Amino acid sequence: MQEKPLILVTNDDGITAPGIRALIKIMNKIGEVVVVAPDSPQSGMGHAITVDNVLHCNPITIDDGPQLEYTCSGTPADCVKMAVSEILNKKPDLCVSGINHGSNSSINVIYSGTMSAAVEAGIEGIPAIGFSLLDFKWHADFVPAEEYVKNITLNALLNGMPEGIVLNVNIPNLKQEEIKGVKVCRQANGFWKENFDKRKSPFGKEYYWLSGEFVNKDKGQDTDIYALENGYVSVVPVQFDMTAHHMIQKLNSWEL
Repeated sequence: MQEKPLILVTNDDGITAPGIRALIKIMNKIGEVVVVAPDSPQSGMGHAITVDNVLHCNPITIDDGPQLEYTCSGTPADCVKMAVSEILNKKPDLCVSGINHGSNSSINVIYSGTMSAAVEAGIEGIPAIGFSLLDFKWHADFVPAEEYVKNITLNALLNGMPEGIVLNVNIPNLKQEEIKGVKVCRQANGFWKENFDKRKSPFGKEYYWLSGEFVNKDKGQDTDIYALENGYVSVVPVQFDMTAHHMIQKLNSWEL
């Protein structure tokens, strides 16, 4: 009998979030599961790591299942580092991060703790996928996403992934019968136009709430935003080598 793949599961919404609980159940049908996830929400942390404080990582039991689980006081990237260095006795066959409550399409991939955990796994030489559902509600319905998460995971294990590449998967907030399928696409060119809501505390001190509006500058029909707006699951291959290779020749023409 073929040995089950070892799957590392993490997220940025915290180990008790419904999204990761749904992801764990799906992964339990595929392989041997070890969970290392933050003990509290870490959304928007990007690729932050803990360098000025201690880290705590402890075994925990949250619900029934064959998975082993650990809660970590650090960031999503910390969780992956901790898993690889201290918890697992071998490199996992796959790391899956999520299922995130909310979109990580377009420029959100930069800010996302979910995707940064997947990218950290990629840096460690582990094939990785970040999954997100376009529903920010805590009690979002993850059932329509299950078959897509399972199928993409199985394909990644079967076909393998090039080193240095991770997948950013976003799932529209639709009923199962309304999702049209999967589109492999590119990251849309968009940005957040930020607003800072300036207020005063009862003690007269100023403080700010960050809000903003997403601006999509990209009208292409091959982007993740277009796919999601038209009822498709988007799959974007992401690389952590941020070198602008096309700029190297031009820079070499400068008098540096």
